[in-house]
Amino acid sequence: MIHVLAVITAKPGQRDKILEHFRANVPHVLAEDGCIAYGAAVDVESGPPFQTRYGPDSFVVVEQWASMDALKAHAIAPHMASYAERTKELVANREIYILNPV
Repeated sequence: MIHVLAVITAKPGQRDKILEHFRANVPHVLAEDGCIAYGAAVDVESGPPFQTRYGPDSFVVVEQWASMDALKAHAIAPHMASYAERTKELVANREIYILNPV
């Protein structure tokens, strides 16, 4: 299994617009072969003092894939290309972390 954490930072004030497109795309991603989990998360508003925040313009996509091949197929899926096209002007930065469970 492969874990992926994608940290998406929107241009100021654009996070909700990106998340609208993201939510519309989720059913397509969950239907992909090898997709175990795929969802977005934002900062907890009333977390403990030791919480580190991503901030109001960022969200994290938490993913699990059955294999690296499944993840690679996801990256080139037509619905992902469409999602990227719809959100490209809204995104300021994107960081993708691909992790092995230990």
